[in-house]
Amino acid sequence: MNKYRYLYNTTLSLLSNLLLVMGCFILCRIIFLAENWNAFSDLTARRIWRMFEGGFLFDTSAILYTNLLYIFLMLIPLHYKENIIYQKITKGIFIVTNLIVIIMNLMDTVYFQYTHRRTTASVFSEFKNEGNLGGILGTELLNHWYLTLLAVAFGYALFKLYCKPRVMKVSHLPVYYTVNLIILGVAVYLCVGGMRGGFTGMVRPITISNANKYVDRPIETGIVLNTPFSIYRTLGKKPFIVPQYFDKEKLETIYSPIHLPKDSTQFRPLNVVVFILESFGKENSGFLNEDLDNGTYKGYMPFLDSIMSEGLTFKYSFSNGMKSIDGMPSVLSGIPMFVEPFFLTPASLNTVSSIGGELKKKGYYTAFFHGADNGSMGFEAFARTVGYTNYYGRTEYNEANPGNKDFDGHWGIWDEKFFQFFANALSTFQQPFAAALFSLSSHHPFAVPTEYEGIFPKGNKAIRQCIGYTDNALKLFFEKVSKEPWYKNTLFVFTADHTNSQERPEYETESGLFSVPIVFYQPGTDLKGYRKEVIAQQIDIMPTVLGYLGYDKPYISFGCDLLNTQPEDTYAVNYINGIYQFFKGEYLLHFDGQKSIAMYAFKTDKLLEHNLLGEVAGQQQMEDELKAIIQQYMTCMNNDKLVIK
Repeated sequence: MNKYRYLYNTTLSLLSNLLLVMGCFILCRIIFLAENWNAFSDLTARRIWRMFEGGFLFDTSAILYTNLLYIFLMLIPLHYKENIIYQKITKGIFIVTNLIVIIMNLMDTVYFQYTHRRTTASVFSEFKNEGNLGGILGTELLNHWYLTLLAVAFGYALFKLYCKPRVMKVSHLPVYYTVNLIILGVAVYLCVGGMRGGFTGMVRPITISNANKYVDRPIETGIVLNTPFSIYRTLGKKPFIVPQYFDKEKLETIYSPIHLPKDSTQFRPLNVVVFILESFGKENSGFLNEDLDNGTYKGYMPFLDSIMSEGLTFKYSFSNGMKSIDGMPSVLSGIPMFVEPFFLTPASLNTVSSIGGELKKKGYYTAFFHGADNGSMGFEAFARTVGYTNYYGRTEYNEANPGNKDFDGHWGIWDEKFFQFFANALSTFQQPFAAALFSLSSHHPFAVPTEYEGIFPKGNKAIRQCIGYTDNALKLFFEKVSKEPWYKNTLFVFTADHTNSQERPEYETESGLFSVPIVFYQPGTDLKGYRKEVIAQQIDIMPTVLGYLGYDKPYISFGCDLLNTQPEDTYAVNYINGIYQFFKGEYLLHFDGQKSIAMYAFKTDKLLEHNLLGEVAGQQQMEDELKAIIQQYMTCMNNDKLVIK
């Protein structure tokens, strides 16, 4: 038999090496779970085993996709592959390609802490304009040095444990080619089945959403999935597919994103200033957490808390996404994040409006401010597209402050400096104006200017002192602008783009991960109150602002006017790991696109421990409303119907 070993020589080596990679993927999942243990709750050995079983399916698919070239080179029915040079080349291809995807998994071990989902192909568009990634990655390599060492260890293991086929001289070529053709045919069949996740015609290729089959909570899909699979399965995919839940007539009776003005509307030309505060999650607020620590919790943003006490805010308020690029369309244009960030989809080329775009029709001067490099995160392009005529970024700041040393070394201009620049600029604008600012200092790597080290409470998370720093910058901004003649004629709006660095259990749930403050404030008016019965969301900001001003033109927004909607009719929607979330009344519904999978009394069951699916009388009505929102959203995206034409 030994003289015929070449008939299965490379096949056995191939199988051995693919099993080696599988072992690496399993270790990566263990590392991922250990690093992110606090992000998950109630994990039992049985549930973890179930997730690992599901993970085997997704790992198999990813490994086969990654190694298609290597598999072909090892099984190609040519006897030349049995020589030493050919095998050295295939070994090099094997090590390089698999080490790359292993590093992807290790990197996502850290990135997951900010996004709470596995990275998809959209990441390549998300950061394509960022010139600071080298520095950020360098910082992370130092902060997570042990992951860097693990990457080196994985590379060494792939090199040392690689099973090399013996170099053999082939005889009996007809037999060799016949057997190897059969092996190749079997391998093609197995690879197709492995990549698809099954072998029957009834099995559709598995995708990210299939991970929900193995978990009880959407956030847990991060354990089941792996990053290479998530990227492979989203490359070139159309994110928006219109479901046919209802016919057009019934759809319109359930939900429509079109907002029509009342006949009695009287427009008030107030200035509008919107602050989108980086990572200012609700957990940082003392005002919104009056029950924490037996009523002694102070939070980390005392100035914004003081604004809440003087303005209008809401106990149950949510973001519509989990990234900075989700926040801007939600806050300014009333567009939630479903499936993929709006910025990164073909729908971003649609005609889109915004608070600034609508008010521009009324003669407003409009401007958007962000202290990063112009073009960063696609903010400038989006702002101009939706009606903010002028953009003020790091370029404009440097022009106004030549020779300054206000760059934070990572993202852009320190918030305090940029907020003062913002204040100065606003005082030069012709009224009425609509301006928005996106802050940046409360961003990884969570540093503050040297002169502020030790000034603000640090708590248990590095971001806390940054929240305090930006909150103080906001205080200094208001001390400046409160003396301006336009101040009292201005509506101020505050919210966060998303949450970050949660530490309390109630803020690590699928509800808490989206909990952000939403605040409306006009000095010296009766726009006040703490609405504990109202559910609010970022996409409500546009219709609420326009409603408060008495805007008299129709427009599109997927939110509602919080000042003119009954408390029982307000709602919030968001999307996490293949699951749509719908908050309404007392309940939170989880819907996978086809069926409801969970229902929680989120106001009282703060840890979402009791699934009430099938036990709530209004479940079907909630599901129908959510279906209608999804169907309208997908229709508007695919048919370029985000504005009234």
